[in-house]
Amino acid sequence: MPRAEQDWEGRIGRRIKLRDLHILSAVVRWGSMAKAASHLAMSQSAVSEAIAGLEAALKVRLLDRNAQGIEPTIYADALLKRGQVVFDELRQGIKDIEFLANPEAGEVRIACPEFLSAELLPRAIDGFSRRYPHVVFNVVQSDSMSLDHRELKERAVDLSLSRMPSGFVDDDLNVEVLLADPHFVIASATSRWAKRRSIKAAELVDERWVLPPAPMIFGLIEAEFKANGLKVPSVTVNASSLLLRNQMLATGRFLSVMPQSLLGYNAKRWQLKILPVDLDFKSPPIAAVTLKRRTLSPVVQLFMDQLRKAAKTLAAQPVGK
Repeated sequence: MPRAEQDWEGRIGRRIKLRDLHILSAVVRWGSMAKAASHLAMSQSAVSEAIAGLEAALKVRLLDRNAQGIEPTIYADALLKRGQVVFDELRQGIKDIEFLANPEAGEVRIACPEFLSAELLPRAIDGFSRRYPHVVFNVVQSDSMSLDHRELKERAVDLSLSRMPSGFVDDDLNVEVLLADPHFVIASATSRWAKRRSIKAAELVDERWVLPPAPMIFGLIEAEFKANGLKVPSVTVNASSLLLRNQMLATGRFLSVMPQSLLGYNAKRWQLKILPVDLDFKSPPIAAVTLKRRTLSPVVQLFMDQLRKAAKTLAAQPVGK
């Protein structure tokens, strides 16, 4: 047996246990052996013994103690980063077994911006849950233009829905474009602009605008108005809340922009009108983002198929109809 393999078996393979990695993770998370012991329902001496065993096996110090508590060393950070992958893969394996034992059960964890929660995602979940009624969906709200995909890289979710600029590359991520999603200028159906058959962008420069506080949205407006030799409109209301923006639009005094994915079936429901303005916003497409070198569970793979179908249906839907 090669020396490196013997060293692994004798010093590492037989001495490092998943339980000990779990204990180390808890100590780092809670910043204290006592607190970790309480949450793990263990004695503090057992926690201390597990950490000491890890340090002896690895021959490095894993924790530093100071007045504020316990902090991980660079060695602990490196070990826990890899350990997170191990635990995630085991968790995925258990999910695979559960799905194989009962194909109608499982869990899908998704990071998704608010605007995709109004049409694309609920459409996909509704269609999927009709076939697999016992699958549970856990959805967390994310920034529509965040490119770090923190929840995904930390393996807190299985997939992320996001706008992805063309040419984006990340060695850790798979990016699958689902939907070209252009933006449109909108107003309430009661607005004085709603009955116009044609509108020049110049007429809207001094109107009241309500927009989400997203650099991408303002960038689209700025680029188009400048391309037409016009002053960039001022924003009267910045609001991340879709409900608030809709309430402001309902007064008939404000203008905004919304994407096709949000307006598909909601324009009529929310009494919004797409205005015939001579502007062409170059919006980044919607993509499903997953981790490379991470096998998706069967239920997540099935849901990805449902997402593709929902995106295709939405793309074919006349906007605002």
